[in-house]
Amino acid sequence: MAFQNRRHFLAGSAAFALTACGGGGGGGSAGTLTPAPAPAEPAPTNPNPVQAALSFGNASVHDPSIVRDGSTYYVFGSHLAAAKTTDLMNWTKIADTVNDANPLFTKVTTDLSAALTWAQTTTLWAPDVVKLGDGKFYMYYCACKGDSPLSALGIAVADKIDGPYANKQLLLKSGMVGTSEDGTNYDATKHPNVVDPSVFFDATGKLWMVYGSYSGGIFILQLNATTGLPLAGQGYGKRLMGGNHARIEGAYILYSPASKYYYLFVSYGGLAADGGYNVRVARSLQPDGPYVDGAGTDMATVKGANGTFFDDASIAPHGMKLMGGHVFANAAFETGTATGYVSPGHNSAYYDATTGKYFIVFHTRFPGTGEVHEIRVHEMHLNDDGWLVIAPLRYAPLSLAAPVQAADITAAQAAGTYKLVNHGKDITAVSKASISVTLNADGTVGGTGGMTGTWTHNGSNKLTVVSGGVTYKGVLSRQWNPNSSAFVASFSALSSGGVALWAIRLTS
Repeated sequence: MAFQNRRHFLAGSAAFALTACGGGGGGGSAGTLTPAPAPAEPAPTNPNPVQAALSFGNASVHDPSIVRDGSTYYVFGSHLAAAKTTDLMNWTKIADTVNDANPLFTKVTTDLSAALTWAQTTTLWAPDVVKLGDGKFYMYYCACKGDSPLSALGIAVADKIDGPYANKQLLLKSGMVGTSEDGTNYDATKHPNVVDPSVFFDATGKLWMVYGSYSGGIFILQLNATTGLPLAGQGYGKRLMGGNHARIEGAYILYSPASKYYYLFVSYGGLAADGGYNVRVARSLQPDGPYVDGAGTDMATVKGANGTFFDDASIAPHGMKLMGGHVFANAAFETGTATGYVSPGHNSAYYDATTGKYFIVFHTRFPGTGEVHEIRVHEMHLNDDGWLVIAPLRYAPLSLAAPVQAADITAAQAAGTYKLVNHGKDITAVSKASISVTLNADGTVGGTGGMTGTWTHNGSNKLTVVSGGVTYKGVLSRQWNPNSSAFVASFSALSSGGVALWAIRLTS
């Protein structure tokens, strides 16, 4: 979680900068394409009705980190906020605010006094919770001063996921003047700010923690899978990306059994409504990297220029930008507020081994509502290049359509006019506005938005769009559009240069 009021200061001879805590164009070649077949049937103009069971209950948890216990999903976030759900649509708040009435701890101000005292703060930032082999739940918590990387990261344990948690010990400190965790003098340009922990098991059962924010970048440590503590002798661990106070934070790693890749999610920019927060991803065949983007860039080389603070220009071209601020303008027949997000980011992710589905969980602000933020969940899909792409509308299971619609979208059904957002690669507070694009039955792309090219339906809901010499590999899915009260065809596509397209089909 990043704070808005950033400043730097001097401590001894070392310069420190506020680090966010807790809270170029695409590439590719057109190739040889087979035009989409002419439709055997017209695309539907009257969507199927939805059952009354489809509803959303929203909650505000900043930097939500998801964990499942039985049939219930929990998210834990900054300021000791937490919420739960059984359907990923309706959230119930169960905790909030760092005070001794918070049920996640018996008396948090006493239990975590060492971290709060070190960080000179009264609040906590983005935590993570994991269940280890002993059946207990381990919370990795952190506190940060806010105008410096003076932070502490620790571990607490509970018998139940909703607590109460008992402090176990501090694990790492940062921002000190003098000797740091790796035995050298702390340097905020290359050492981490010890916040935003995220813990995961790799494919072999080893336990890892990725963490860090701004300052020296994102780091990874191997943990003891039994105790949850770092293995000895690692110092701060291995740097995966960032440095020189580049605005990169909120790291989360998800393994895909299908692709065999580990996906490293991060957020670039600032979290406030004017901060340009956006979600990026890189991938690796090993849990501790190297992580690369679609251009093959090792993300360990991605950082701000020496002597700079918040150097967005150096980092913006790198990493696959999956989502940023955007708005889908309403069509004439749609009602309600236009769908869109402002500064979406600091996500976690979840893979459901039973269904094979992937989900991204994040907080976001909204057009015209200032700093109000809520949890959102979207489904993700693997494209033909093995990259995860984010479905453009919030998750609602297709089983709630009445009658239930087929998940498969044929070429005939995909053809039609869409509202399309190009997320670009920049870090900007200006929301990307949708344009009108038509996937014609003859395999061409046109419409009033000025985008031209070709498209193909590749089977199994896979889709390729080529425009301006750039190839986008995408996935079709049916998504619930609240403004047209219908499940509509949509697609998300990604270029090798890391530019995402999101499109929602018009239904009338």
